[in-house]
Amino acid sequence: MSSEGATLHHRLPGDVTPVDLERLLWGIVLLSLVADIVTTFVGLHLGLSESNPAARGAIESYGLGGMVALKAGAIGVGLVCRPLLEREYRAIVPAGLAVPWLAAAILNVYTISTVV
Repeated sequence: MSSEGATLHHRLPGDVTPVDLERLLWGIVLLSLVADIVTTFVGLHLGLSESNPAARGAIESYGLGGMVALKAGAIGVGLVCRPLLEREYRAIVPAGLAVPWLAAAILNVYTISTVV
């Protein structure tokens, strides 16, 4: 038995292609980024403090622009690394950005709800 010339094609459930999944995840990146930034600044306005040292430094030094630049830098790293992956696996890049930012936004909402 030979695997010469064989290729492995990954299929997702339903009619979702890896490209469709990646597009959806980039949309979630945008939403989670906005949610994280908005909830962070609402929390800061209410007297809470930023727990991420990198974000805290960016905010203390440059305000909203610093936070946006920090997020843009993370997206930039993801976009630079994305072509290194096979097409089927490129959705991991937006997923790796969206998951922690969405988790941060949820945690921010919870923390804000405890002081309001």
